[in-house]
Amino acid sequence: MQQPKPYWGKLAGVMTGLATGRIWLALIGLVVGHQFDKGFASFASRRNADEHVQRVPSGFVRSLFQIMGFLAKSDGRVSEQEIRAARVLMHRLNLGPTEIRQSIDWFEQGKQSSFALHDVLRTFRRDTGRHPELRLMFVRLLLEVVLSKKSLHRRTRAALWTVCSELDISRVELAQLEAMLRAQMGFRRSAAGGVDMERVSNAYAILGVNRSSTNEEIKKAYRRLMNKNHPDKLAGSAEDHALAGAAAKRTREIRGAYEMLKARRSIR
Repeated sequence: MQQPKPYWGKLAGVMTGLATGRIWLALIGLVVGHQFDKGFASFASRRNADEHVQRVPSGFVRSLFQIMGFLAKSDGRVSEQEIRAARVLMHRLNLGPTEIRQSIDWFEQGKQSSFALHDVLRTFRRDTGRHPELRLMFVRLLLEVVLSKKSLHRRTRAALWTVCSELDISRVELAQLEAMLRAQMGFRRSAAGGVDMERVSNAYAILGVNRSSTNEEIKKAYRRLMNKNHPDKLAGSAEDHALAGAAAKRTREIRGAYEMLKARRSIR
């Protein structure tokens, strides 16, 4: 997933200010954008969140989907977009069928009016006490789901700020995460993003899998196709030589598709 460039914050701030026709707002936008860029650089200097997403401590996934359910329900209705985003995240976490069913149950628990939000947050904060980067990743994953809606309801934003307050995440850090994710979402909706999405879709098709496939299923499909199409298996006649050339091309396509998905999904 393409990340915002180190100058995007300043550019967005200046352009927003200029759109108002007031130079002084453009200058304020430049200052705010600079702060975002600095914060993002610091955040990105840590290892990419997706690299950690499959190596989380016990209780992380439970708390994540419980609070995800709470936030999704905070505006009174859980949308199809939020459900879809939550399911995509389950596959990014490489959860098996049993774990997916359990995560759905946790999501449903979070939606209940009796859900003890503060108790869950305090336990999670205690468990991640020495790992603030895990708390940032936790909020980032929550944001990916709640921002799947067209607009963020004021009650959802208030609930999200409650989560951040309990986890010692400042408003600046929250704003940086939100701006970063919105920039990524904007890229995906752009013409370049559309081309990028098509390349990813083609990679899934080449391997004969889909976005809901687990990382293990993708690895198995890759190994199976590489074994089946390896050109070294064909040798001898002129016809075999032609087939070997086609097999070599197919092998390059398979390897390229796998490398793309490997990078996108942090497959190891």
